Amino acid sequence: MDSIIDDKVKLWLTGNYDQSAKDEINRLLLENPTEIRDAFYQNLAFGTGGLRGIMGVGTNRMNKYTVGLATQGFANYLKAQFPDEKIKVVVAYDSRHNSRFFAEITANIFSANHIQCYLFPELRPTPELSFAVRHLKCHAGVMITASHNPKEYNGYKAYWQDGGQLVPPHDHGVINAVNSITSISDVLWDQKSNFVKMIGKEVDEAYLEQLCALSLNPEYITKRRRFKIVYTPLHGTGITLIPEALKRYGFHDVITVDEQAEPDGDFPTVKSPNPEEKEALKFAIKKAKEVKADIVLATDPDADRVAMAIKKPVGNYHLLNGNQAATLLINYLLKEMQSQKRLSEEHYIVKTIVTTDLLSNIALDYNIACYDVLTGFKYIAEIIREKEKTGIFVGGGEESFGYLIGDFVRDKDAVSACCILAELAVHALVEKRSAYLELKNIYKKYGYYKEELLSVTKKGQDGVEQINQMMLNYRNNPPKFINESQVVMIKDYLKQTSYHCKAETMSPISLPISDVLQLFTANNSKITMRPSGTEP
Repeated sequence: MDSIIDDKVKLWLTGNYDQSAKDEINRLLLENPTEIRDAFYQNLAFGTGGLRGIMGVGTNRMNKYTVGLATQGFANYLKAQFPDEKIKVVVAYDSRHNSRFFAEITANIFSANHIQCYLFPELRPTPELSFAVRHLKCHAGVMITASHNPKEYNGYKAYWQDGGQLVPPHDHGVINAVNSITSISDVLWDQKSNFVKMIGKEVDEAYLEQLCALSLNPEYITKRRRFKIVYTPLHGTGITLIPEALKRYGFHDVITVDEQAEPDGDFPTVKSPNPEEKEALKFAIKKAKEVKADIVLATDPDADRVAMAIKKPVGNYHLLNGNQAATLLINYLLKEMQSQKRLSEEHYIVKTIVTTDLLSNIALDYNIACYDVLTGFKYIAEIIREKEKTGIFVGGGEESFGYLIGDFVRDKDAVSACCILAELAVHALVEKRSAYLELKNIYKKYGYYKEELLSVTKKGQDGVEQINQMMLNYRNNPPKFINESQVVMIKDYLKQTSYHCKAETMSPISLPISDVLQLFTANNSKITMRPSGTEP
């Protein structure tokens, strides 16, 4: 391994790389050899969703060269798939450091390959990029973002012509195309300006028009004009569209958290720009108490995830977890669609295997289907595409604060989710309830569900090995009891088998292969173990 690392370092020091990159390598060789090892021990993998990693020099880092190799591979694959068409792609970026730089490199390389590239010149949310792919009838799209990762990360999300992230067979096809490029000299770096077109307001307007059409009860919003919303974009792209979207829905008392309103890749007021973490909402909750807000909304840097805090009867605020927000959202959509006689057996919802089964119970009550998919919104998008002619998608979600309403976007959409979450909260108040009491009533009707997320962080090369060993240990030595409740079934998505412990029998799992292990106990508990594909 050391000799492989040495060879890669020498190539960067002697090859056609920027002098600044060479200077940084020499500095790290003197000051931090461990960092050099982590930066070069492997190539940053173009996974099934694209790239994500720490920014810096090296083959295992997000930089000009890894982004260039990925884009050239993506371009090669597109040209092979659409040999007789004028290929079009759209590129957007978030507020992270180097996001605009990476977006411009991406656009330059696509243009150099005679691929028409539409480029947003200012930051935009991820869901708008997904929308733009379909709206502009593009073959693909790229969003430069690392979502809610810490500030040292950036990423490259690759989208196909349906507006969803890559799924089989195109995910592996693009991976192979990227891996087949062995040198930066294979990359066409120089922009052909006639193949790059700037876009912006016209796409914003088309997106907002579709988003406003999702509203089920606009008249309720006009009945509660003093409804107060505190919103924080956590220094991200949400500030570009979410206040305007809420305004168009009829919410005119939206208070933005000043300390977190400015896009800033340092994310100076938070440890991590992740709305899943209570600490990230500290400023927003404080502001909500000051102004006596009805709800709090917070989005991550690329505005595809949203957290919601609702007022309790005593005046404090309850931060919903992802399952609770998804439950309120889906229940509201189905309940109102049924009351308006807009719900039929063709409608369906989608959730991931780690998301609460309460959604399945609600769907069953409304006599519609609920589909389970692997973690990752690209699988929800895949179901939507497969059922475009036979079903009608209502909404979907995952426990990690990602939701989608309607099918004009094919990825998590915090912009539309903010609007519908606010609408359901207003609706509950007008009906002499509250979102908090609505959630309690759902639990009373369908049964109480409690969940908790435990994250274990293991960084670098050693961390990857430790995570792999942890999963191997659980597979080889699964517990027979958890909290004194017997384990009755084990689902292993890597082996694609369900093991029924009492009968000692196996049955197949139909979902794709994934490194996920689930344990089910006699007291109806479900424990899921899953290494993240985007974080350490």
